[in-house]
Amino acid sequence: MSAPADRPVLVVTRHLPDAVEERAAGDYRVIRLAEDRPIPAAELAALAADNTARGILLTPTERMDRAAIEGLPACVEAIATFSVGYDHIDLAAAKARGLQVFNTPDVVAEATADIAMLVMLGAARRAYEGQRMLRTGGWSGWSPTFMLGTDLRGKRLGLVGFGRIGQATARRAKAFGMTIHYHQRRRLDEAALGADLADAVYHDSLDDLVAVADVLSLHCPATPETIGMINAERIARLPEGAILVNTARGPLVDDAAAIAALTSGRLRAAGLDVFTGEPQFDPRWAELDNAYLLPHMGTSTVETRAAMGFRALDNLDAFFAGATPRDRLA
Repeated sequence: MSAPADRPVLVVTRHLPDAVEERAAGDYRVIRLAEDRPIPAAELAALAADNTARGILLTPTERMDRAAIEGLPACVEAIATFSVGYDHIDLAAAKARGLQVFNTPDVVAEATADIAMLVMLGAARRAYEGQRMLRTGGWSGWSPTFMLGTDLRGKRLGLVGFGRIGQATARRAKAFGMTIHYHQRRRLDEAALGADLADAVYHDSLDDLVAVADVLSLHCPATPETIGMINAERIARLPEGAILVNTARGPLVDDAAAIAALTSGRLRAAGLDVFTGEPQFDPRWAELDNAYLLPHMGTSTVETRAAMGFRALDNLDAFFAGATPRDRLA
């Protein structure tokens, strides 16, 4: 399906779900590579310039730092990212360049919260060890002390960030019998939380939250203030044998400190879906039996990825129609 010639040209950097690509082709004159791969900044700028593209729909695999944004041709007016996170885009540079930037919040919360619970349970119940034992023929049978993990019931879940994903994770955790504690810049009132989370305990200090968190789960963006915030000092403040969960951004955690704590037993276990430098990551993570690891799968459902694409297109459609996009970042 081809769009009329007067429709804006949109560069789409990666292959998207079929329904999203079909809609994009109806709304825009879509330009994309035949192969599905990250596009380096210079190649992306050339592609946009050669086709007089007015918009770019990109993903976190395209790093739009200041140099990349300043290198875009003047025809580009808007960037939509197929993600909630936007640490791959220099928003200050985008504002200075006059670019509008949009993300895709809301639609990822439930799927990401599911993954947070998956890695939390996997860490607590030693799931990786059990799977490896079965797959390598090491299971010798049941015994009363075989593969003892720990219950989530009765544990205090400390959430760093209590937005949509943090709250969705909290609701699931309450069903497992956990009590909810959270830290962010401001306390949320009961009306904002709803009756099911009205008893969540607010901590105005991250250090105070860490001190009570039997399970610490991260749900905040990577910013200069949050990068490396889970360091050796904060890990030392956690209750003995705590579990660390990260489904937000890898750089929030000091890898060396967390790996040392898992090796020594200071941390009981960790459940991670994100890593610093991904898809590359510190190889020591893979050597830990008490680390339950996934390759950034938080939003990896058919339904959620389609919803993300539609949300990105909603924002672009609004922008090119002269309306106010709902998810404007810059």
